[in-house]
Amino acid sequence: MNQQHGVLRRAAAAEWGVLFSTLRSEIARKRFAAVPLATTATLLVLLFSIVQHLPGGERFVTHVGVVKAGLPLDVSLLRTPLSLYVPALDLPVWGALVQVFLVFGLAELVLGRRLTLVVAYVCTLAGTLFARVGVAIGPDHLFGFPAAVAHVRDTGPSAAVVALAIVVAIRCRAWWTAGLVAAVMIGEAIVLPNLAGLEHVVALLAAVLLAAAVEVFGDFWPRVLAVVGAATSVATEARRRRAAAAAGAVVS
Repeated sequence: MNQQHGVLRRAAAAEWGVLFSTLRSEIARKRFAAVPLATTATLLVLLFSIVQHLPGGERFVTHVGVVKAGLPLDVSLLRTPLSLYVPALDLPVWGALVQVFLVFGLAELVLGRRLTLVVAYVCTLAGTLFARVGVAIGPDHLFGFPAAVAHVRDTGPSAAVVALAIVVAIRCRAWWTAGLVAAVMIGEAIVLPNLAGLEHVVALLAAVLLAAAVEVFGDFWPRVLAVVGAATSVATEARRRRAAAAAGAVVS
């Protein structure tokens, strides 16, 4: 039994050790200010959930944050940032609140606020554009949708949650976790081939591409800027020394 526990501990450490150490150091350093983005996102989901159930609230939320494939593209693009925080009308909001706080919080600590926002919005937008393309090509194609889908409300944080979970898992080298999330999303799309399931797969693919780009190019510009800064410092020091030497020659 002890041997089995030891194997499980080593497996857990290999899978989530990087994640746990990152979380521990970030929380210890920032304490209560560690996840302001996750807290704000969770409060926005709660706010939209309350407002859209008030008299006249659904109409207001629709005009500011509800995206549909049948809307003009410019309107969809303007509404997409807020659509991420508009939960489904027919689903319990508490599940969305827990998912957003946990996954956005993990991403904020591991990836940083800027990259967390980029992944969330890019992958949500990828799903939104996929829905438009699917309606445009029609149900006769493999990834096409019937015309009625153009009027389906396409909002919620689920695509962003899936994408952030994948990127965090890849960044922390939690390959089994990333594979499990991918398998669940693909299985959902196969068993329930609806708009949400396919958008989750699109968000998953977009997240993998973003994670690969970050792995390849993530440190490129910081390194370039560091080299430029070092070269500038060396050049400035050389000019200072030449000026000092010239001044000394004039005095002598």
